[in-house]
Amino acid sequence: MSSAVLGGSVKTRLIASIALGAAVVLGTTGCNLIAPQATTIDYSASDGVNVPASAGPLSVRNALIVADDEGTTGNFVAAIVNDTTEPLTLRIEVGEGSSAVKSNVIVPANRTLSLGDLTDDVEPLRLNGIDAVPGSTVPVYFQSGDGEGSLMQVPVLDGALEYLSPLAPTPMPSSSLTPAVTPSPSATPSS
Repeated sequence: MSSAVLGGSVKTRLIASIALGAAVVLGTTGCNLIAPQATTIDYSASDGVNVPASAGPLSVRNALIVADDEGTTGNFVAAIVNDTTEPLTLRIEVGEGSSAVKSNVIVPANRTLSLGDLTDDVEPLRLNGIDAVPGSTVPVYFQSGDGEGSLMQVPVLDGALEYLSPLAPTPMPSSSLTPAVTPSPSATPSS
C-alpha cells in the first residue's frame, strides 16, 4: 500500500474522532447554553414573599398573613428594612377596592423592623375585616418613599404550624365592661 493512501486514512479517522468528540461534548453540555441556571433565579426561600425594589426604598422580606380559621382577621408578618438615613413610612393595602384594609408602618432610619418578632416584643400588624382564608393568597399593595409601588400576592397561613402559632390572631377583648361576679355570702342555717 502506498503511503499516500495510508496517510489519508489516518487523517480521515482523526477528523472523524475529533468530530465525534465535539458532538459528545456539545451534546452533554449544550443544555447549559439554552436552559437558565436555577441558582441564578431570585425567589423567596420561605413561607412569605419578598417585595421587589419598585415598591420604594424600604425592603419588605418574607411578607405573609397569619389568619384565623374564618379568614376575617389576620396578622401581617414581615421584616421591613430601612437602610436610608431618614425614617420612612410603608403603605400597605390588603385586598382590593373599597373593602381594602389600609395601614401605615413607620420604620426608623437604618433599622430593620420585624413585625411579629416576639423575641423583641414587636407585635405583628393586626388586620381586621379582611377576606383571607388560610391556604389562599391575597393581593397586597406595598409603597414607600417615592417608589411606584408593587402589588404582590401574599400567602395566607394559619397557626397550625408550631412556629406560626404565636403569630395567629387572638380574639379582641370586648370593649364593654362586664360586671365582676362576687359570690354571695353563704346563708347560715338557723336553729
